[in-house]
Amino acid sequence: MQFDDDAGLDTSEVQDRRGWGGLPGGGKTVGGGVVGLLVALVAVLFGVDPALLGLSGGAGGTPAAGTGQVQSAGQLAATCRTGRDANARDDCRAVAVVNSVQSYWQQYFASHGRRYTTAPTVFFSGSVNTRCGAASSAVGPFYCPGDAQVYLDLGFYQELRTKFGAKGGPFAEAYVLAHEYGHHVQNLTGQMAKGGGQGANSGSVRLELQADCYAGVWAHHATTTPSASTGRPLITSLTAGDISDGLDAAASVGDDRIQQRYQGRVTPESWTHGSAAQRQQWFTTGYRSGDPSSCNTFS
Repeated sequence: MQFDDDAGLDTSEVQDRRGWGGLPGGGKTVGGGVVGLLVALVAVLFGVDPALLGLSGGAGGTPAAGTGQVQSAGQLAATCRTGRDANARDDCRAVAVVNSVQSYWQQYFASHGRRYTTAPTVFFSGSVNTRCGAASSAVGPFYCPGDAQVYLDLGFYQELRTKFGAKGGPFAEAYVLAHEYGHHVQNLTGQMAKGGGQGANSGSVRLELQADCYAGVWAHHATTTPSASTGRPLITSLTAGDISDGLDAAASVGDDRIQQRYQGRVTPESWTHGSAAQRQQWFTTGYRSGDPSSCNTFS
């Protein structure tokens, strides 16, 4: 995956909280939800028991302090200015992917007479407080519908390889972000309400598979969606190898793969995200069609 060296990056779509740590007193949801239900709200990338991962579900709790370098928004803007920076740095690449994904959905919504509301991605390290509750980095990237934000500890990309056995690579990282923005689209369209429950045919699984499909739809358009800064696509090339890396990442976080790795057995009745094969299937459906209407996992 390559970015246009001369394309400008919009760092206003990213908040950099690396090194801040969790803040005491946070962790309330909106709409009467129960504090800390990140998993039940389909906010976590893969369905793992939060008690095993260190997810704090209580309001007012103080998560462990984060680690890493504190960097202000101004510093991020100075570091991640162009596609050339995205080709060289992980954090700048994430900024570029966020820009590309949101540019696509903005244009898609506009073409259908609707308004797309942008959602920031929050970089954090260690732990973070959200309107959905307090979370540690161990839960992986997630989307919180309570504040309509995507949360990402960039260290997850290393864990995707070491803990989940994915090959990794720039497009595997891009798939993760595109999946989370699929949840944002679901939140805007009201589809988020269809999620819930456990099991191979549950609403939770169908919601996650749809987000995979939406990630594939974006990938289909990634090299043709113009950037705001140049009017040219921000992403200049996606190879067959890139798509293969994305499919590999999707499979690595399938419920069956995770359960086999950490439980030694597969229990479909507790699935919340779908099998490796299903996740690959629905990403491929979106990628081949390029049409969000092909992503009706609820039919």
